[in-house]
Amino acid sequence: QGQLVESGGGLVQPGGSLRLSCAASGFTFSNYIMRWYRQAPGKERELVAAITSVGRTTNYADSVKGRFTISRDNAKNTVALQMNSLKPEDTAVYYCNAKLFAIGYWGQGTQVTVSS
Repeated sequence: QGQLVESGGGLVQPGGSLRLSCAASGFTFSNYIMRWYRQAPGKERELVAAITSVGRTTNYADSVKGRFTISRDNAKNTVALQMNSLKPEDTAVYYCNAKLFAIGYWGQGTQVTVSS
């Protein structure tokens, strides 16, 4: 069974940076589109960034374009989200997602808090 484990969350001041990482196991990672989602208190889960299976194409939510970068290492079965110029509105639980047709896996989430 596939498993995703996120790490790298924490408390950061506005304008700061964090790098989230997601380690995959139990499935053929290189076949899957990988996505990062986030969910703030009282809000719906939203898509933040996506990267295709070989990493040639990336997509971002308008709210994070130019500040966040998604990347993957298929040799290490990991996907990362580099977050720069963080804002208080980026505060949320961030989730890693793997998707291939009807098959999908979710991580447990990692908390990111942006506050002074």
